[in-house]
Parts: sequence; structure tokens; C-alpha cells
Amino acid sequence: MNIIITPTYSATFVIGMQIGYTNQHYKKSELISFLQQFQQKQIAERNIYLSACVSECEIVLSGQVEPHFKLDFINYPKFTLDEITFKREIELLTVFLMDTLQQNRIVVVYHNETKMFEKSEDIDPRI
Repeated sequence: MNIIITPTYSATFVIGMQIGYTNQHYKKSELISFLQQFQQKQIAERNIYLSACVSECEIVLSGQVEPHFKLDFINYPKFTLDEITFKREIELLTVFLMDTLQQNRIVVVYHNETKMFEKSEDIDPRI
């Protein structure tokens, strides 16, 4: 048995299922398709493998109960990255998904810091 030990880097972010602040939603299959598109590009161009765990959840704040997808990432031992590369790849993916899925804001929680990516200061009117 081979045991590989790597430094622990992790990241999590949630992305709303709603398109903008509308009542229209995209499907999980669409998110996965866009995620795989990004992954294939990074593999082909930079030999970067970034796997994701995708699950469904709800964000609750005041009057808002919004369905989201949660994406979890680790520094996968088979395709280990240094911390700077790991964070850069997460952030490239974050911006790609924000643009592709028309999201205004995404908060990325890393193992050692939290970053908010925001296109505008607009707030969901249901809050």
C-alpha cells in the first residue's frame, strides 16, 4: 500500500442556483458541465487537476431562503498543488462560474482565510 502525505489546503464556496436575482434557476447538471469544462481546460493547458465535491444546500438569511450548490475542494494527494497555485485555481474557477452562471457574489472559505468576490454591492431584495 502506498501512502501519500501532502500539505492540507482546502476551500469551500457556495453558489446560488438562481440566475441573478430572478426566480429562474439553472440545474445541477449545468453547473457540473461548466465545472468540467473549466477542469478540462486547466488539465490540457496547465496540467492542473482540481476535483470538486458538489452538494446541495440552502442559504438562510432573514427573509431569504435560497437554494445553493456547495463546492468543496482539497489539495488532492494524487495531484498535489502548492498553496499559491491551489488558491489561484479556486479563484479562477470562482470568477468563471460567477460570469457563466450570472452570480453577483461568492464567498470562498479557505483553510486560513475568507475572500469575497463581488461584482456589485447589490443585495437580494428578499433580505
